Amino acid sequence: MEFSQLVKDRYSVRKFSNQPVAESTVQAILELARVAPTAVNKQPQRILVLRTAKDMEKLKECTPYTFDAPMALAVCCNHDEAWVRPYDSYNSGVIDAAIIGTHIMLAAHDLGLGSTWVGHFDPAVFRKAYNLPANIEPVALFPIGYPAPDAKPAHLHAKRRPQDETTVYDSF
Repeated sequence: MEFSQLVKDRYSVRKFSNQPVAESTVQAILELARVAPTAVNKQPQRILVLRTAKDMEKLKECTPYTFDAPMALAVCCNHDEAWVRPYDSYNSGVIDAAIIGTHIMLAAHDLGLGSTWVGHFDPAVFRKAYNLPANIEPVALFPIGYPAPDAKPAHLHAKRRPQDETTVYDSF
């Protein structure tokens, strides 16, 4: 698919069929996430693959937004491995994880799957449920699967502010 069409067609799927996702498809998504750019190529991302019924039940304890997807990917960052900006000690791990998450959503759509970015979850509950060490921060959850036949974009999906409201040239 042409990239410009891919980014225009992708939407947040909130209703999934119960069709399982083939392992080869999961691996294709993970490979496209793996090659995403990260600050100084540190690659601090850690992706937790949640495929079992038990994993998905635990996920429902962390967030109400699983949308009954057959699987999910949880993108985390290892703060100990992320690049740190020397001027103000800003840790780039969350930004790197966001880049990885974007690759996951676009890869899933390109492969005929749906996904949505879930940031509404309890990180403490997630950390305990999946035994995350202190240096690993859960950043975003991505329920993934085949869209249900009646899945459709949310009513605000196509609403965009005019570019002149979101883009500034030279200075504020």
